[in-house]
Amino acid sequence: MSLKGKSAVVTGSTSGIGLGIARALAGAGADIMLNGFGDAGEIEQIRAGLETEFVVKAAFSGVDLTKGDQAKKLVTDAEAAFGKVDILVNNAGIQTVAPVDEFPEDRWELIVALNLSSNFYTTKAALPGMKQRGWGRIINIASAHGLVASPYKAAYVAAKHGVVGFTKVVALETAEQGITCNAICPGFVKTPLVEGQIGEQAKANNMTEEQVVREVILASQPTKKFVEVDDLGALSVFLAGDHAGSITGAALQVDGGWVAR
Repeated sequence: MSLKGKSAVVTGSTSGIGLGIARALAGAGADIMLNGFGDAGEIEQIRAGLETEFVVKAAFSGVDLTKGDQAKKLVTDAEAAFGKVDILVNNAGIQTVAPVDEFPEDRWELIVALNLSSNFYTTKAALPGMKQRGWGRIINIASAHGLVASPYKAAYVAAKHGVVGFTKVVALETAEQGITCNAICPGFVKTPLVEGQIGEQAKANNMTEEQVVREVILASQPTKKFVEVDDLGALSVFLAGDHAGSITGAALQVDGGWVAR
């Protein structure tokens, strides 16, 4: 499936799921605007590596997505670099775990700002150009927690439920304009962040890392396997292509059967 001639913005794409999706889109021929935090030298290596490996244009914008004007600037930066934004992938997110009555209020505000509000601002900025061209693809990376809840994750669950609802509204508003908007709802993915949690849980609970993976991290996933980043990238490429033109407003589960329970 070719995305040659298309340009994509992927938020939170300097590592983990976002980088995997950016690589998949670049592999299909799309120019890529990267975004995220990290070491400037490492980010430049990633950016240059995409251009060399996939023969596409790649740029980077380090805007702070928790601020609405900065989130909108990410889209205008991409338009300045590539002339347009055809594909928008809202992936950036963070997590904090605590009971509701002990949940740090500053973390609530930060999680909602990054995981939910940034999707609104980037989408608002990208839609006018998509409407003018009569084509666009918006992919919001939600979570299985956008469909079901777990204790101690109030802000994350609330934000991800909001992402799924927002996805449906955008899909309905753009249904006749050649634009689709869908949410991908992954289960647990073995990212560097999750790998760190495995070791911490093993020490805290006097368990082996294998026990933590099966009995704690993947307790909700019937397959007892992590979701692969490459699977999310492949699904993103499909949703970004012409063959997915009739898929819109969907919350697509990639969760090892978690939500089937």
